[in-house]
Amino acid sequence: MYEALATQGRTTVHSGLAGIDSAKLKKLRSNHLKECFNLIDEMRHKLEFVARIKGVSFIDDAASRSVMSTWYALETIEGKAVWIANGYPSSINKANELKRLRTLVSQKVESIITIGDSTLYEEVFCNERIKIQSVNTIGEAVTKAFYGCSENTKVLFSPALENGVSYETQGDSFKREVNEL
Repeated sequence: MYEALATQGRTTVHSGLAGIDSAKLKKLRSNHLKECFNLIDEMRHKLEFVARIKGVSFIDDAASRSVMSTWYALETIEGKAVWIANGYPSSINKANELKRLRTLVSQKVESIITIGDSTLYEEVFCNERIKIQSVNTIGEAVTKAFYGCSENTKVLFSPALENGVSYETQGDSFKREVNEL
């Protein structure tokens, strides 16, 4: 279902969702409306703007633990991005999933920084002529991204693959490291 929505294009999906939301909101009482807006906090770590430092914007998308979620995140980014992802060893199944991102990566990503093993990313994106680096921590990834990119670049932390660490922990670490720059 989500893949079908994603292929319709962001504008079409957002317009449809806005229309549904508008219709629903007209029927809600103010206390119900308040409850709806209180749910916004539950969207932490999902395309959450963290900071803009010296022209570089940092976006926390730690909740994206699938390739399709990362596809959506990359689709929404305007301009060039440095993509920070969870590392992963070579795997045919995971490689087939990541191949879905090739077009977006070639259009929007200037470099990939993996937290852990970058082998899988090197195999999948070897023809995209982008720099792929491996680091050990989120702190190293944030530092490398910040000092290695140009002004007006977005640094997107969108893991794409599970690594056994909760998205809340990784997202909070990402935000802390950005705010310490």
